[in-house]
Amino acid sequence: MEKNINILLVDDEADFLETTTKRMKRRGYSVKTATNCADAFQEIATGWPEVVVLDVMLPDKDGILCLKEIKQAWPTTVVILLTGHASMQAGLKSVEYGAHDYCLKPVELDQLIEKIEIAHRESRVKS
Repeated sequence: MEKNINILLVDDEADFLETTTKRMKRRGYSVKTATNCADAFQEIATGWPEVVVLDVMLPDKDGILCLKEIKQAWPTTVVILLTGHASMQAGLKSVEYGAHDYCLKPVELDQLIEKIEIAHRESRVKS
């Protein structure tokens, strides 16, 4: 299990952010959160996050549009999309727009961590 991965969780559900952040930090990951696309952009611009976990439903912008803008501004940023609408179409569209992977919510923490570690490892091989 890889550690020391800087993870940015972007979701407007406070309970999800709080619970997931605590559980990831207990496992040794560095985690920050954002509740909307604008805040996520500010954090990504610092260069801190290595992996962004992005919800598809955000209050200020559709997650797919947010993903497209992230990939335009920071093409090497690794993004995993979360969709709570069991929408395979949204997941497939996200990969088309540059997401490394996607998960359907609710997502098991172990499954999410596995996807984060794989995405991080693969992005390091490419660079």
